[in-house]
Amino acid sequence: MGNEEIRALRDSVRGLLSKRSNVRAAIETPLGYDDKLWSTLCEQIGVAALAVPEEYGGFGAGLAEVAVVLEELGRTLTPSPMLGSVLCTYALLATGNPEACARLLPSIADGSRIAALAWAGEQGWSSPGCSAAGTKIHGSACYVLDGDIADVLLVPARTGDEVGLFEVAASGVSRRHTPGMDLTRRLAVADFPGVSAVRLDRGGFPLRRVHDLALVALSAEQVGVAARALELTVDYTKQRRQFGRPIGSFQALKHRMADAFVRVEAARSASHAALRSESSLDAAVAKVVCSEAAEFVTAEMIQLHGGIAITWEHDAHLYFKRAHGSAQLFGSVSETMAGVDWLS
Repeated sequence: MGNEEIRALRDSVRGLLSKRSNVRAAIETPLGYDDKLWSTLCEQIGVAALAVPEEYGGFGAGLAEVAVVLEELGRTLTPSPMLGSVLCTYALLATGNPEACARLLPSIADGSRIAALAWAGEQGWSSPGCSAAGTKIHGSACYVLDGDIADVLLVPARTGDEVGLFEVAASGVSRRHTPGMDLTRRLAVADFPGVSAVRLDRGGFPLRRVHDLALVALSAEQVGVAARALELTVDYTKQRRQFGRPIGSFQALKHRMADAFVRVEAARSASHAALRSESSLDAAVAKVVCSEAAEFVTAEMIQLHGGIAITWEHDAHLYFKRAHGSAQLFGSVSETMAGVDWLS
């Protein structure tokens, strides 16, 4: 897509979310997201189809277009299966298996099938939580995005010295929702006590590459969270008056908001750099910079809003929790820093 098309995509997503997104109502539903809004996003805008090649019913767009949608979803904290769907799309494409892609990707693209990548073990994302013996999967996967409501599970599993990607019917897996600090992010644990599975890859699954794509995709969402938190804070400081003047006119608060602005722009730059690169180092840098920016800006949001920000009714705590939850997703900052080759 060209720049004008990307701007049109951003405007379409932002316009729809501004009218239809109700975060608090969505997180109270059994699914944890507004399925009607998700269907509209998929049918009218095609958000889940962006990363899917045209031969499998998608648009064949790049990660940059996906990032636009994720950033807008991050701005509003809208719960949706978007991030999980993107990861499963890239995982399927990485298998080099056209039969599996033709069978699974069209329904992921139109939003009718929810897929989940059951990946991390109890120790995190450094290695799969499951292992495979023939066609049987053993182990448990934690922190699975939309794992308890998914129709199909894609499971990276150790097979000796390599990792394979396996398809498991969700109906045969014990799954449980695991509420976290961030109420807008649906996570689950999936147990695989010798469950039958179908191997999809053709002799080795590039889990590291999929992990890099996950970090880059998440960084775009984090930019949206940080940018919107700053916007809301600046708006509030223009309205709140103290000593007969808006508190935003005080020099000390100007400095703090300037620091937050610099963090947001640094995060945006890191995320854009990772989008243009296939480097694991750039992906890790984006995760680190964007995590720290979102945590910093949302903390300032609470501080500069004052007492109102610590009430349940205000959205500040939702942004704060999303920032801290996302900082741990796909590996903490320390895990991310330790997992890259700084000479690459």
